[in-house]
Amino acid sequence: MISISEEGYYGRFGGAFIPEMLHPNVEEIRKTYVEMIKDEAFQKQFRQLLRDYVGRPTPLFLAERLSEKYETNIYLKREDLCHTGAHKVNNTIGQILLAQRLGKKRIIAETGAGQHGVATATVCALMGLPCVVYMGAVDIERQQPNVSRMKMLGAEVRPATSGSQTLKDATNEAIRDWINNPEDTHYIIGSVVGPHPYPDMVARFQSVISEEIKWQLEAATGKSNPDLIIACVGGGSNAAGAFYHYLNEDNVRLIAVEASGLGVDSGESAATSVLGTEGIIHGSRTLLMQTPDGQIIEPYSISAGLDYPGIGPMHAHLIQSGRAEAVHITDREALAAAYDLSKREGIIPALETAHAFAALEKIAYQKSDVIVINLSGRGDKDLDTYIKHFEEFNE
Repeated sequence: MISISEEGYYGRFGGAFIPEMLHPNVEEIRKTYVEMIKDEAFQKQFRQLLRDYVGRPTPLFLAERLSEKYETNIYLKREDLCHTGAHKVNNTIGQILLAQRLGKKRIIAETGAGQHGVATATVCALMGLPCVVYMGAVDIERQQPNVSRMKMLGAEVRPATSGSQTLKDATNEAIRDWINNPEDTHYIIGSVVGPHPYPDMVARFQSVISEEIKWQLEAATGKSNPDLIIACVGGGSNAAGAFYHYLNEDNVRLIAVEASGLGVDSGESAATSVLGTEGIIHGSRTLLMQTPDGQIIEPYSISAGLDYPGIGPMHAHLIQSGRAEAVHITDREALAAAYDLSKREGIIPALETAHAFAALEKIAYQKSDVIVINLSGRGDKDLDTYIKHFEEFNE
């Protein structure tokens, strides 16, 4: 049985390891979010915004040409068609309503690929709240389209210039801001990471993905359970949403796809489930890439959203318990999968999502299987990277 304890643990992963100054904030969120999620008025407003603003339900698309290539039945959950271009907005809608209920007047967020930053800036504009997004200086350079979108939406984008200047460092800066402004500020964490209750809360907001998959698959195939669900995992919010309603369905294989960068053993990787050991990062106990004395090892991936030295505690538990299977995809494998999907189905995926498609080359399945891939984001933001590598993959 996969579940979370009252203290916020999935097995031995999770918990809340936080500075004393943030304890009142985290407790306030913990005491409020479950009551709020069960509240009919919240659910009505949340569902209405998901329908009328985000554009849900997103389609479940039978990818016929991809299915023909792999000789099986492949469906794509089209989260790339959400407003803002990725699944991230499901969570930011929920958390902005929470912030309003808590009486917070200022919003902060971290972002890697920029999709969570855009989703946060979007809901702040919708609700008329000021927004500061922390983003690694390296990611600002490689994700310029999303930086421009955040600014257009009225957000202030603050560069993180310490460490590797990527997602980890942006998260560090956001936490520092929260410590300095605990009374009026809500921190919208974008993934299933951080102190309890964030991993559970974000997973619940994203669970609309698997909720829809169930009835959509029933309508399409006559059964609500696929044989496999594939999703990319950095922190892991899109995977948590796609897996959520299948966590205790043992006949559904859960495939968690990590970025191995230049290779698991190259020293330039983000394959946390292989390279990580138990430790504490950003407020929770999980698997993370670290030296024997606990110093973070800088991750690497061509995709900014998977460039994180840890994974969410839910995914650490799923992988270590054997409930989920971890697959590791290199930069080149992800690029090849992205070009193939673009030409085969007319869909340009985000670089993060491309890793999930590359997993089809590495997993075993039957011709009769039904496979659902969570197409978590669209590739507009990554076009500069795709064009840079275009010639070598399209000779």
